[in-house]
Amino acid sequence: MPERIAIYPGSFDPCTYGHLDLIQRAARMFTHVVVAVARNNEKSCMFTVEERMDLLSEITKGWPRVEIASFTGLPADYARQRGAVALVRGLRAISDFEFELTIAITNQKLNPEIDTVCLMPSESYLFLSSRLVKEIATLGGDISSFVPPQVVARLHEKMRLNES
Repeated sequence: MPERIAIYPGSFDPCTYGHLDLIQRAARMFTHVVVAVARNNEKSCMFTVEERMDLLSEITKGWPRVEIASFTGLPADYARQRGAVALVRGLRAISDFEFELTIAITNQKLNPEIDTVCLMPSESYLFLSSRLVKEIATLGGDISSFVPPQVVARLHEKMRLNES
């Protein structure tokens, strides 16, 4: 079977069980999935790119079809550089559809060789987002059902450092 590479671009600040669900499902569809942490993010991130990559690498260690990387610029260009056939995107709710459709059409114009594959998360992760996790953590709530233990520990550590 020829190699079929997919790129799953995002900020992953922090990665959630929803992200991991999509990574695992994409890895069943493609021979290689590159989880690509965006370096040129306009969002103000809690974790550095390196911290996000370290967390993802630790959590996905032992997942043979998954690679953690970072990229700068357009996902369509990065996909071309990596020889990818698809960009993986998550659709949590109907409100995501219009945005993701616009992004998919734009990426198709930028790189006609790339397709966008939208995956719906498992039901338990439909309304889960990194932003929600950070908000709950900031307010002292329990985030252990939303993110892996490594993320819980790093988030609490990061929040302690910010309080100092």
